[in-house]
Amino acid sequence: QVQLVESGGGSVQAGGSLRLSCAVSGLTFAMYALGWFRQAPGNEREFVASVSADAHTSYAASVKGRFTISRDNNENTVYLQMNNLKPEDTGVYYCAAGWVGGTMRHQFDYWGQGTQVTVSS
Repeated sequence: QVQLVESGGGSVQAGGSLRLSCAVSGLTFAMYALGWFRQAPGNEREFVASVSADAHTSYAASVKGRFTISRDNNENTVYLQMNNLKPEDTGVYYCAAGWVGGTMRHQFDYWGQGTQVTVSS
């Protein structure tokens, strides 16, 4: 029933930009916190950014100042604008939704399948 579908991933050169989108269905979108996580090969899935139901945002230190998370409650979509991309940003990016939200994986109940982001140097 609940579905999160990421899009916008791809390959870019260092210093470039990419915008990820996540379309959410099957829940009352405006009541949920949304988050973005990423996972590189051999690493744990890590927090990137989140936005609460009241539009409060939080960012990992590694992306602060470069990434921007936003939500459109009319379109039931959460976005991640990624600027000045670095090779270490490479990984599979997942969007997630949770009733409470936060910065940890277990605080989110629903997950998308992920979209690959590759940044070359």
